[in-house]
Amino acid sequence: MMEKKKHFSIKVMTVNTHKGFTAFNRRFILPELRNAVRTLSADVVFLQEVLGEHHAWSKRHTERWPHRPQYEFLADSIWHSFAYGRNAVYPEGHHGNAVLSKYPISSWKNNDISLNGIERRGLLHCVLDLPAADHAVHTVCVHLSLRENHRQRQLRMLKDLVAEIPAHNPLIVAGDFNDWLLKGHRFLEDEMGLSEAFSHAGSKPARTFPANLPVLRLDRIYFRSARSVTPVVLPNRPWSHLSDHKPLLAEINF
Repeated sequence: MMEKKKHFSIKVMTVNTHKGFTAFNRRFILPELRNAVRTLSADVVFLQEVLGEHHAWSKRHTERWPHRPQYEFLADSIWHSFAYGRNAVYPEGHHGNAVLSKYPISSWKNNDISLNGIERRGLLHCVLDLPAADHAVHTVCVHLSLRENHRQRQLRMLKDLVAEIPAHNPLIVAGDFNDWLLKGHRFLEDEMGLSEAFSHAGSKPARTFPANLPVLRLDRIYFRSARSVTPVVLPNRPWSHLSDHKPLLAEINF
């Protein structure tokens, strides 16, 4: 008799943290962002543009600046496992992608997909162990280039990475794709066989940028081989003043 496959759900969130500042770097609001992220009760959080350290800003914002990397500050006591992929390094510090998880991260690797010395980009690949799942869950936190020709090359790198993940493993690919022309979206669906959480029934991905009045569809949550997905539309407040990107949240049933 064939063993029945286990079903499980995982709630995921993605947000470009803009290094903990509001749009145009007017205010440092990382503590407020942490409080807001906590209220969503996500199992896994995908972060882009999260700071590992920044010596100048830490001195300028002494009273509110955390005494540990931003991804550790955001994870705190809620997400016990986390991984950080350092993409951009400069004299004052460094930033990159991070994944926060309520489930153990058994392994992770940051894949450098930078194509010039200015835009440092990465694909942070993590393997999660969920007690309820038959197989390990793979996640890829994405931040792609602002240039269309670079994004096309980076998407092919992402395709190569995904091709190495066994087809029977649940997969979630999320982050900031900077894909306002939706060319990458078509590639991810048609060439890679992924589905997007907010694009069900033929609709387009959600508008996420700028956060106070979203026009561009930059941020996405993709998945493979799920039974169903429930996208969650977040209110404008408080998110409109916590970053320049509006977060996305979805519950995915595998």
